[in-house]
Amino acid sequence: MKHELTDSLNDLSASMVKEYLLENSDFFIRHPELLLSLRIPHTERGTVSLIEHQQLNLRSRVQQLEEEITSLLSVASRNEDIYRFYNQLFFDLLNTHSLDEINRVLVDSFKSRFRFAKVRLAITDLQGQFEQPELNLILRRRLNEQGYYLGRLPAQEQNPLVAQDNGSVALVCIGDRSQPVALLAIASNDPSHFSPDMDTMMLDQVRQLLAYKIPQLLHG
Repeated sequence: MKHELTDSLNDLSASMVKEYLLENSDFFIRHPELLLSLRIPHTERGTVSLIEHQQLNLRSRVQQLEEEITSLLSVASRNEDIYRFYNQLFFDLLNTHSLDEINRVLVDSFKSRFRFAKVRLAITDLQGQFEQPELNLILRRRLNEQGYYLGRLPAQEQNPLVAQDNGSVALVCIGDRSQPVALLAIASNDPSHFSPDMDTMMLDQVRQLLAYKIPQLLHG
């Protein structure tokens, strides 16, 4: 009888067995003795029972979830740190009384928090032109519609901006692109630090604050 049952089972295809079990989800409830007799290959433990296999899968899933939670908490903590940094930066910029103070706050804050290689604030004249002709050309060529450029630049363009040939830069146009008030240039030694797909939400707020503050200091 046992051999006949085995022969009959061998005639079943894997898809038929799978379909049957899916349609009869209570099969192992009705036949609990099978759970202990079924053996499943395991890369580290040889073969294990179905219950052991489920336990191993559950432990693996729990470990994966714990790692995901740890990663999320780490990201949340980092985002909170960045929020606090920008919050303090806004207050410091609001309390400045000269362009030199604004420049000092920007340089000290960004360099100390993110260890950027160079932070520069270049101011335009009344016609919205920079003293360095190269900057006018770079802004017309590189800025996107939102007034940003994030990424790498050829050495001949990056050097006049931040006095370095390698790495990546963030260029932030302060004011209208057609007649900017200033340009904020931030350089990182890491070529991949700034990229076009970066979020600019916090830089947007810095940009708006500077677009208000700089003309106020220039013209009283």
